[in-house]
Amino acid sequence: MGPGKALLILGLMCMLGECFSQCPDGYNKNGKKCIDIDECEDFEELCGNNAVCFNTNGSYYCQCKDGFANIRNKVNFTTGDGACKDINECYNNKDICGHKADCINLIGSYKCICHSGYTNPTNNLKHCIDIDECKEAEMKDLCGIKGTCKNINGSYWCMCPKGYTHYGHESTPCSELDCETFQANSRPAQSLEGLVDILSMMRNNCLALSNPHNASEGKTDGEVLLEKFLIATEAILSPGHLNHREDMSAFLQTVEESIRLIGPQLKDSITEMETTEIVGAKIAVQRGKTQPTGPILLTNENARLDTDWTTAAGTGTYPGFALAALLTYKNLEKFVNNSFEELKGHEKNGKNPSSFKISSKVVSVVVSNPSTQNLSSPVNITLRHLNETVESSEVEYICAHWNDRGAWSEEGCHQQQTNATHSVCTCELLSSFAVLMALYPMKHPFALILITKIGLNMSLMCLVLCILTFKFCRSIQGTRTTIHLHLCVCLFVADRIFLAGISKTEPVGGCRFAAAMLHIFFLGVFMWMLLEGVQLYRMVVLVFNATIRPLYLFIAGYGTPLVIVIISAIVNPKGYGTKEHCWLSLTDGFIWSFLGPVCCITFLNIFFFIITIWKLAQKFTSLNPDLSELNKIKAFTVTAIAQLCLLGLTWVFGSFLFKKYIGTTVAAYIFTILNSLQGALIFVMHCLLSKQVREEYAYFLSCFCTPQKKRYSDFSSTNPSSSQSRGSQSGQHTGEFQI
Repeated sequence: MGPGKALLILGLMCMLGECFSQCPDGYNKNGKKCIDIDECEDFEELCGNNAVCFNTNGSYYCQCKDGFANIRNKVNFTTGDGACKDINECYNNKDICGHKADCINLIGSYKCICHSGYTNPTNNLKHCIDIDECKEAEMKDLCGIKGTCKNINGSYWCMCPKGYTHYGHESTPCSELDCETFQANSRPAQSLEGLVDILSMMRNNCLALSNPHNASEGKTDGEVLLEKFLIATEAILSPGHLNHREDMSAFLQTVEESIRLIGPQLKDSITEMETTEIVGAKIAVQRGKTQPTGPILLTNENARLDTDWTTAAGTGTYPGFALAALLTYKNLEKFVNNSFEELKGHEKNGKNPSSFKISSKVVSVVVSNPSTQNLSSPVNITLRHLNETVESSEVEYICAHWNDRGAWSEEGCHQQQTNATHSVCTCELLSSFAVLMALYPMKHPFALILITKIGLNMSLMCLVLCILTFKFCRSIQGTRTTIHLHLCVCLFVADRIFLAGISKTEPVGGCRFAAAMLHIFFLGVFMWMLLEGVQLYRMVVLVFNATIRPLYLFIAGYGTPLVIVIISAIVNPKGYGTKEHCWLSLTDGFIWSFLGPVCCITFLNIFFFIITIWKLAQKFTSLNPDLSELNKIKAFTVTAIAQLCLLGLTWVFGSFLFKKYIGTTVAAYIFTILNSLQGALIFVMHCLLSKQVREEYAYFLSCFCTPQKKRYSDFSSTNPSSSQSRGSQSGQHTGEFQI
């Protein structure tokens, strides 16, 4: 029965008492007597579960049990004065359990939980005493075989002898220090400049750690030691030091052992440090009485490490301590871009890779787990690709590590995924890693090779005819013909070298010479086209004395390309010739030593052609135009613009030919066809469409096709008018060009 019901019944009884008796409140009539009502007995839950009921004559009162208090802060109260609530002893009295225990509030009470290292054998709330861990029989190896346990208030210390130290907390077992790892008298250390300094510095620090009596002497703060180590590493990575694979292996092994020694001396859980240009390190450490757990994520701009503390710690070799470090070498790929002999079995589309090259920064992953060749779970390493230009090759990215044989190997690593910028490598071992690029030569289809050979040979034949025509055809001699002659000479030499030597990459010297010659003569073609634009401009603007002295033409047409090539060769002599083609290298922007002048020449030519057309339009609208002369210049301009468009469009597609793009094959076909048409179209535009040249061809052919007797009779004819008529007719049309 609840308090509410008890009150209701009590009220009813009171009402009945008023009606049928004269007894006061709290009494019942018993015959003629009024006797007290025991409310506590009749109504058991009158005060609730957290209070005690006390009966009085004619009434009652309630008192809260220990650990409870009335909500109105009354000691004696009735039901109408509220209920009892729990007292939070832990909050009201902060020191209720003392400084060796933690207080936990309970309903109506509290309890004290002793701190780690203390116990309460008598269950006295305030009686926590120290546990002597060193005397516990089951903890006889608490500090390891060589360690000595020393009890302290609430804990213990492990005192390590000489040659041993703590890798984690002071209460973790002593681990042996192997200072002999840092021997500076080995052959690689003596041959590699700077490695002796690192080994000596690490050995001194190791000996200081392992000597408990002189622990302060020679001991360096962890961050300071790491900084000194990185600076010493930077000196080794300077150009010219790492020349042999044995040196590389010794260097990488020393780096790993040094980081394992430095890591336990670092104060922060995450330490990140890097030198100006050479190397950067990010180190994570965890300490405690138990082995750490949870994920590990270390990142920088070139790499990312995903693993966990269980893998990093291993099987408890260093109790209570774990380390994981990611080191990035900012220029090491230049020294180890070799030793690919163990990479094989990468046939792709029936082709084997022609070469390998490193396509990421080299990184080292170091953990405290000594069993790095057999990890409990794989480790994911994400590497960012270098922004390299791949010349005429198909590529495949490979995850590799530097093995103990001093070579790059795929064993134990495979590529999980890759894209244009990053590769994710999953490895079951830890070492130094990099993404390698397997280069596959792009073999052009047979049809493309056939078109190239047939088209260029046809173009060369047409260019020979053009050269002979411009050289020996007297009726068209002049400045413009001289320009056409040398334009054809440059294009003939360039096409001949292109056909014979573009793919002959051996010997290297010959390949570089062929590339330089192509550079000179292809620039020469564009320079002579520019001179043609200048000549047309002079013919329209100057009218009289529009010719240009041949010496000036030769200086501009041959001297300018020669100067450009000489400067380019001085700046970057290795820019001529690549592993696939005898052409300009696409790395470091060297190709712009060709494309830059070509673009400038093309824009200048366009400028001159625009001015020429504008001036021609003005002259056509003048009062007394010389229509025959203007039509001739108009025809010259149209052919020059057509010639510029042909050569310019050819090299628009030619710029894609030596680089891997999605449409490389299409660009190769278009470039080959346009390149093959150049000689033929120049022959058609400047020879076959010229009336004077056709007459010269007709006369020349008549000398061979006319029967012998008739030819003699023609030459022996005494009628001079025929010869004079032909001569005057030829003179009348000198320089005329009809389309």
